[in-house]
Amino acid sequence: MLLAVLAAVHLTQGTASLGIGELLRALWPWGADDGSRSQAVAVLVASRLPRLAAALLVGLAVGVAGGVLQSVARNPLASPDTLAVNAGAYVSVVAVAAFGVSLPFFAGGLVAFIGGLLASGLVLLVARGGAAGPTRLVLAGSAVALALNALTTVLLMLFQQNTVGLFAWGSGTTVQSGSHQVTMAAPIIAAGLAATGLLAHRLDVLALGDDPARVLGLDVRRIRVSAVVLAVLLAAISVTVAGPIGFVGLAAPVIARLIARRVPGLGAHLLLLPFAGLAGAVIVVGADVVLRLALPPDRAISVPTGVVTTLLGATVLVWLARRLRDGGPAGVPARGAHGSVRSRGWVTAVGIVLIVALVAAFVAALLLGDRIVLLGDVVNWIKGDSGRTVSFVLDQRWPRVLAAVLGGAALALAGAIVQAVCRNALAEPSLLGVTPGAGVGAVATVMLLPGIGVWPVMAAATVAALGTFALVYWLAAGRGPASDRIVLIGIGVSAAATATTTLIVVLVSPWNVNTALTWLAGSTYGRTTGQIVPVALALLVALPLALTGARTLDLVALDEDVPRLLGVPLSRARLGFLTIAAVLTAAAAVAVGALAFVGLVAPHAARALVGARHSRSVPIAVGLGAVLVSVADTVGRTVIAPSSLAAGLVTALIGAPYFVWLLWRSRSTA
Repeated sequence: MLLAVLAAVHLTQGTASLGIGELLRALWPWGADDGSRSQAVAVLVASRLPRLAAALLVGLAVGVAGGVLQSVARNPLASPDTLAVNAGAYVSVVAVAAFGVSLPFFAGGLVAFIGGLLASGLVLLVARGGAAGPTRLVLAGSAVALALNALTTVLLMLFQQNTVGLFAWGSGTTVQSGSHQVTMAAPIIAAGLAATGLLAHRLDVLALGDDPARVLGLDVRRIRVSAVVLAVLLAAISVTVAGPIGFVGLAAPVIARLIARRVPGLGAHLLLLPFAGLAGAVIVVGADVVLRLALPPDRAISVPTGVVTTLLGATVLVWLARRLRDGGPAGVPARGAHGSVRSRGWVTAVGIVLIVALVAAFVAALLLGDRIVLLGDVVNWIKGDSGRTVSFVLDQRWPRVLAAVLGGAALALAGAIVQAVCRNALAEPSLLGVTPGAGVGAVATVMLLPGIGVWPVMAAATVAALGTFALVYWLAAGRGPASDRIVLIGIGVSAAATATTTLIVVLVSPWNVNTALTWLAGSTYGRTTGQIVPVALALLVALPLALTGARTLDLVALDEDVPRLLGVPLSRARLGFLTIAAVLTAAAAVAVGALAFVGLVAPHAARALVGARHSRSVPIAVGLGAVLVSVADTVGRTVIAPSSLAAGLVTALIGAPYFVWLLWRSRSTA
């Protein structure tokens, strides 16, 4: 009944003014064929019915797919989003469009299916099919999705003409130009739903556990593979029709299971899966209705439906994370690095090598780019004796080089603090919502107030980063901020912040998407001296504070009890350190944009090199972060010159495989 009411309201909404009476006359086959009826029929057939049909089909398919994945993984956090199915399907569709290949619907659906299947297979392999715990599953999915999204952003930036409109489509939109795609997708989705119905009783048996299922004669591996393939097929076809509509596959099955607890018999998969699909359809159609109620019709048509569903799904993810028990198999202690202890001579040697590498990276960054400069030219430029061309190149280049070095150092320091406080070597500012939160503040300021100075942008990014961090910390602290819980809540808040950023871009400046893409991808393009000052000041204050409090960080990274026994005010210390991390992240965002994975890779590599003591690992992590971003920026400016890749894309493509390797290596210890 709810879905019927929402569908009726949905048909009345749009840019054309059509009332209930006009729509009923248009649908009534024996009505008089006057001009107004013909116009209403044209609007219904060309726009409104296809959009409603797309919302119903996509919601139904993704809701069932999420229910199947949650049953297979025995994990309430499994969904096409958290298993990177949507990201894999999306990057496949964008890759085909980027290279100018025009595929028919079924071929495009096959491409999306293969991409989603490969991505989800990697995530399930790393997370041991979900058996390693919800946090590990979501972390693996987030890492793979970040890497694939980085690749997608590369394609969107390099092939702008071939991928026009795919930025907003990437958040999921039910807007359709005719009914062709819907009519092509309906039989495939119907077949997929029928196949999942045939697996329903086997999923009931699988829910008992692997060993009881085998005793009852079930081929567990074959059933699990078949179920995942069907779920990926449903999700991939949905992406082909409407783009990756976020978190419907997470929220719909969760809502269905909550209701099934109160309704006898509804928990059986033969009824539960269709009910999850019905809940998914309600969510997607309801999101469309809410969107067009909240915004004028001419603006609502450009806003992706996935923005609303992502906000809802992020809320569900946070709610689920708050219900998790403390601890869990996913935690990877921040002391990491196998508890290695290094001699002072080794640490000194590593420091010297790192200094040499940093100097080499800085010099190489000055020399390389769309125009190669000789070292003698740099010396003459420093003396003021260089020619006009060399002076112009170096005057533009040195702020970018310095921004990369300082931004990487700030993000690495923030990552080291976050990993210590969360006691999880897989945590970093971008996964705790701090980086996306800073992005919301900075993008909103840049979009709403174009041409504004760097300090207001810095202030907005800092306030947004601190606000996002405060929200994550407050939500996680309900039962004590366990490391697993704070990471999961951070991922949920990050998703909401990313959706908010997309909403701002689409509403404020839909024709200036590339500017936002460049900033969100993490770039040093067009940096000036004024944009370097905030991150330099932040590092100047934060690095001595972190080194002074290194022993406190060592204790905080141990557990909850030892710091209190030794007189450390744990809550106050945790809050102070995370505040420093939030300020560093905001300052780095002004300098280099939203860089991913630097705060993960640099601290972990530092602990592997010099051990877990923060008095040693923090300086090494800062140097490694500076080298990593500097090299990434140089590679991005050089590899496809005269075009360039954003530094954040290079760091994501490097860092995401490293992250997956970390998860893989720690499977046995989990």
